[in-house]
Amino acid sequence: MPTTLGAHHPRVEFARELLSKKGRREHGRFSFEGPTLLDEALRSRVAIEALYATRRAYDDAAQVRALESAGTPVYLVDERTFAKLSDLDTPSGLLAVAPMLLHPLDELLEAPGTVLLLADLNDPGNAGTLLRSAEAFGVDRAIFGASGVEPYQPKVVRGAMGAIFRQRLARASCGELQAAARRHAFEIVGTAAAGEPLGRAPFGARTILAVGSERHGLGPWSALCSRLVAIPMAGPAESLNAATAGSIALYEATKPG
Repeated sequence: MPTTLGAHHPRVEFARELLSKKGRREHGRFSFEGPTLLDEALRSRVAIEALYATRRAYDDAAQVRALESAGTPVYLVDERTFAKLSDLDTPSGLLAVAPMLLHPLDELLEAPGTVLLLADLNDPGNAGTLLRSAEAFGVDRAIFGASGVEPYQPKVVRGAMGAIFRQRLARASCGELQAAARRHAFEIVGTAAAGEPLGRAPFGARTILAVGSERHGLGPWSALCSRLVAIPMAGPAESLNAATAGSIALYEATKPG
């Protein structure tokens, strides 16, 4: 049976703190909401530690029964209280809490393959979309630049549409990544307008693909790149946003042959 919590209960305050970067860092936890993400989390065997729900959502959501059967604590809150736990204009009524999982760089770079680097991207929607594209093209490792958006920011989690539950993630500064890439023989290839045409660029067995922002490009990360690749454009557009450019580059970097 669920436990009903008042607006000022410590467990409510805890969940509310997860809306902030400071709260997520201090608790090592993040929250996500809605039945779609909850389905993705369950399918991906995410260790859900608690579920907060309004009465209406509790009565309607089949996932709640599965979590209760597994022994997950379920807390009922009224709709006004739930709104304080949500960053959505229209709260869903279902919010789950799970541990953040960031891997050491050396662990992330042990095996060959393509690794996505979000080079200090600050737009959480673009970051989430890139995680989703990475998964679509068989890339299951992503590194977030230390000065950009954090992996478990709510808009990143929503934009990834469940991919974040299956990606192996790390955070790194330029210096940390440069040293780790050298240790594990990874080449860092960046996307930039001044690069060689993407379709003619070879990608090795150990490649870190760096995607910068549309406005600021790769910034200090460009110094780490041994090569730059560009997406040729026939139309009058001056540039593509990070999510679009990165998705195209991911496709080219991972296609057979």
